[in-house]
Amino acid sequence: MFSVEQLQAFVTTVETGSFSAAARHLNKAQSVVSQHIINLEIDCNAVLFERSGRYPQLTDAGKRLLPQAVALLSQHQRLTNSALALNDETPREITIALDEGIPLKVITNAVAKLKNKYPNVSLEFLSASSLDIIDMLEDEKPLTGIIFSELSIPSYLDYECIGSVKFDLYIAKSHPLAGQGCKNIDGLRLHRQLLIRSRNTQTSSFQLKISPDVWYADNYFVLLELSIQGYGWCLLPNHVAVEEVQKGTLIKLPIEFEEMGWLANVDMLQHQRHSNLDVFKELRNLLRHVL
Repeated sequence: MFSVEQLQAFVTTVETGSFSAAARHLNKAQSVVSQHIINLEIDCNAVLFERSGRYPQLTDAGKRLLPQAVALLSQHQRLTNSALALNDETPREITIALDEGIPLKVITNAVAKLKNKYPNVSLEFLSASSLDIIDMLEDEKPLTGIIFSELSIPSYLDYECIGSVKFDLYIAKSHPLAGQGCKNIDGLRLHRQLLIRSRNTQTSSFQLKISPDVWYADNYFVLLELSIQGYGWCLLPNHVAVEEVQKGTLIKLPIEFEEMGWLANVDMLQHQRHSNLDVFKELRNLLRHVL
């Protein structure tokens, strides 16, 4: 019967595109990965990859097996994480990592109730971009991440939506677009865009690159300052921009398509290694629908 190692070799080969890339990802010899897949084909009595070209291509049988293999590996990972957590006690310190674009006040109000129930637990607060927080959770720290929703979330993370934050396009009052406005999105391509990306240069799935001229930052308050100084237009959470709008140094971008902004969903993430602990369940309960 096929093994978890065989399924890992199969799925990783599909994801990485080759046997050699799968071997590097799994930190195994290529011959080991190839043999796992050969054994899986024997167990399944079917050829899973067409090997005549430079890179292996899934056969029809491979395509049918793939979603089942992915689901089984995901469940195996959850079982492993649950088993590791069986004897865990409440950690002495937990971390809450928050995207800078999410209002901190509503989070800290909820956390105050957590301290009443778990007075001996120390809290650490970190701020980072949403993508950087996802990377931090890979290390299995006792950490809760609060991020803007991403299209791709690793399977070892549990997550749920806790609300949304309104974004709009903003520019400095001195910016050329402030006087002439913008008829449509094509007009934005003519001016520099200020954009969020992670420290390893990943861009968010909802922060689209529109202009060919882009400056990057890893938090919204840097974008705010750059936009105030007139260096470009950017998409900002309304609560980040509101004070400068009231001062008159920043304005919503005048545009014929009035609603260029949108609501960004906010997700709470926890590693499966810790998500079943009572303190993390309580934190999830307190943070639900705070936004």
